Amino acid sequence: MKRKALFIVNPVSGGKKKDGLPQLIQKHLDAAIFDARIIFTNGVSHARQLTKKAVVDNYDLVIAVGGDGTVNEVASALTGTNTTLGIIPFGSGNGLSRFLNIPMDIKKAIESLNIGRTEVIDSAQANGHSFFNMAGMGFDAHISEVFSHEKKRGFITYIKSSFQEITKYKPQNYRIKIDGALYEREAFMLSFANSSQYGNNAHVSPHASVQDGLIDVCIIKAFPLWRFPEMGLRMFTKTADKSGFVEIIRGKNIQIEREQPGPMHLDGEPHNFGTATEINVLPNSLKIIVGENYKS
Repeated sequence: MKRKALFIVNPVSGGKKKDGLPQLIQKHLDAAIFDARIIFTNGVSHARQLTKKAVVDNYDLVIAVGGDGTVNEVASALTGTNTTLGIIPFGSGNGLSRFLNIPMDIKKAIESLNIGRTEVIDSAQANGHSFFNMAGMGFDAHISEVFSHEKKRGFITYIKSSFQEITKYKPQNYRIKIDGALYEREAFMLSFANSSQYGNNAHVSPHASVQDGLIDVCIIKAFPLWRFPEMGLRMFTKTADKSGFVEIIRGKNIQIEREQPGPMHLDGEPHNFGTATEINVLPNSLKIIVGENYKS
């Protein structure tokens, strides 16, 4: 029997047109293996609704076509089910896709679905909201909020926003409990890494794993503004953990108290959170197709 596959396409993700995508799927997806359907989303949460219905309708595979935000919506509805997630990366950063070695080339990404190498990975929740790649508060959450209002998407716009905002942003004090141990820190930002990278191969926690049952709590301390380029370079060379301004602690249960409420991003999408946040890991909770060269 053929496997039922649903492609859920975010038409605006990454600022990239997807008009020719159905033809690419028809050409490169193995019709002997899959009975495929394609639906374009029409707004926020539509992908999640479509995925929930696909699970009820016994689809074997749901493919998120978009960026980390689209992947988050689809994966949130697949967590704990027997339905497998596939990804065709079409976002600005594509953090989880890059970590899992899913090809950035659309044709090759479609063809990797035919091979269908499947792994089971961890997910996490922050105050009940799921994330799969990276969550954060502080400066990167502030930038995610700013970025969400930009008309132009993409890596260049993200970098431009970062340089514009960094001179204005002030560090906060945090009380962080990790599996019961208390850490009090002043931090420029906190990143909660399931995978190693934000996206675009910027690695904040080079040794993070989506299959170890742990979240890497990355505390990025306040640093002199003139060292901002160095911090960026460290992320692109996988040496962020070697910086004296970066502290990484792994744990299963993380509780954070901060001075004031504000944005927290979940897989790059900003959400308004209060002063108290609790993060928990859900080990082995999502079936996903990875790239051929992914090393578990």
